[in-house]
Amino acid sequence: MSKKVWFFLIFLVLGIAALVAYRLHLNKEKEVVNSSAMRGMGARVYGIVVQGESFSDFLSLSGSIEPNEVVNLRSEISGIIESLNFEEGKAVSAGQTLIRINDTELRAQLTQAKTRYELAGENERRAKLLLEKEAISQEEYDIASADYRTAQSQIQIIEAQLDKTFIRAPFSGTIGLRHVSKGSYITPTSEIAQLVNMSKVKLQFSIPEKYSSKVRLNSSVKFAIRELATVFSAQIYAIEPMVDAATRTLRVRAIADNSGNHLVPGTFANVTFPLETVDNGLLVPAEALIPIQNGKKIFIKKGGVAKEVLVETGGRTDAAVLITHGITAGDTVLTSGVMSLRDGSPIQVTLR
Repeated sequence: MSKKVWFFLIFLVLGIAALVAYRLHLNKEKEVVNSSAMRGMGARVYGIVVQGESFSDFLSLSGSIEPNEVVNLRSEISGIIESLNFEEGKAVSAGQTLIRINDTELRAQLTQAKTRYELAGENERRAKLLLEKEAISQEEYDIASADYRTAQSQIQIIEAQLDKTFIRAPFSGTIGLRHVSKGSYITPTSEIAQLVNMSKVKLQFSIPEKYSSKVRLNSSVKFAIRELATVFSAQIYAIEPMVDAATRTLRVRAIADNSGNHLVPGTFANVTFPLETVDNGLLVPAEALIPIQNGKKIFIKKGGVAKEVLVETGGRTDAAVLITHGITAGDTVLTSGVMSLRDGSPIQVTLR
């Protein structure tokens, strides 16, 4: 290769290198100018001045509506239904006779037992007279006396069986759909109908174990069901004595009035369980919080620059979070454009 070609290639490489160095120098100067401008102006962000306000912390839980009392009606004895004295879906009173089972055979047995009782009584009377005259032994009298008491107890057994031929409502309520008809042969395993008391309803729900100390007897909770816009109130009357090891929750029951029959047992309920009320709570928008490895942080305005502050949080609403430690009333909390900020970054804050 000739010397002219070598010199041309060398000058070409040197020219390209000089051009690249010049462009790098211009870019660096531009970055310095932009950086200076940014330091002079600061990043534009939005913020709010936090002030103390009332805040009520609560838990949103799932619950279920249960009847105040419920029972599946069954007969204690077997037999044929002689009469039905209720209508499906209608109210019944406590003690009302709902079903009568045929008792012809039992009444015949009762008559027979009474006859034996009378005879045994007469034998016992005669044996006593003979014993007084020492005509019979004490053992013979004891046998006659035992027969008399046995006959008496037999009558009581049959009368108890006769009483079971009447199936009565154990409490007032609404009777459901029946599964038997007049003339049906039923046994103790036969389900007749379901009786439900709905004048009051029970609200059952579970509290996470870390809030179990907040549950108090006779305290009130609010709840709502999807089908109704009304918010109902219930009073806690029973608490499970121990936390469920499988779910790590504590079961709670509350009672609510249902005189209007608006609440249907078996339905789902949204329960609002109150935790605490803070008079001067410091609330900040949720977007102001930045998750970090050891907790959460926010930026506040301090002397015209952004200052990073570690915070502790409490309850929250749909849009805001309660700050329990880290800031004070009157601080300007930065709410938007915070992800690109660093501690000490100059800022221009527009208050919302």
